[in-house]
Amino acid sequence: MTAVTVGTALPPLEVRPTSISLMRFSAVTWNPHRIHYDESYAATEGYPGVLVHGHLHGAWLLACVRSWASGLGRVEEFSWQNRHYAVPGDLLTITGEVVDVDDDLVVVDLAETNAEGRLCAPGRAVVRLNFPQEGA
Repeated sequence: MTAVTVGTALPPLEVRPTSISLMRFSAVTWNPHRIHYDESYAATEGYPGVLVHGHLHGAWLLACVRSWASGLGRVEEFSWQNRHYAVPGDLLTITGEVVDVDDDLVVVDLAETNAEGRLCAPGRAVVRLNFPQEGA
């Protein structure tokens, strides 16, 4: 297996939310807040459309790191912050980069940005590798 090193980039994940996917996420998470499924109501709060759920931003960040870590190890810690909203139709890109390697623990910084390059959600994950690192 190839060693994981500082600077290793994760394959990017692109997502484009739809009004239907947001309504479904509201349903499965029992989230009744109208800004996630009622466009006219979201406008009364000053938004350009219904909003992507904060936890959905987190789910996409986690999906990116879990996809990369599959076969390498498991995610042991994960956190994120919501910084900017996203609406249906936005192209969101999740990227990640290894920022620290300590024996079998790897720290990955994550970022979800929109098509304009605005940071919507930064995150961080700690992955425990299933194999020893070369030179460790």
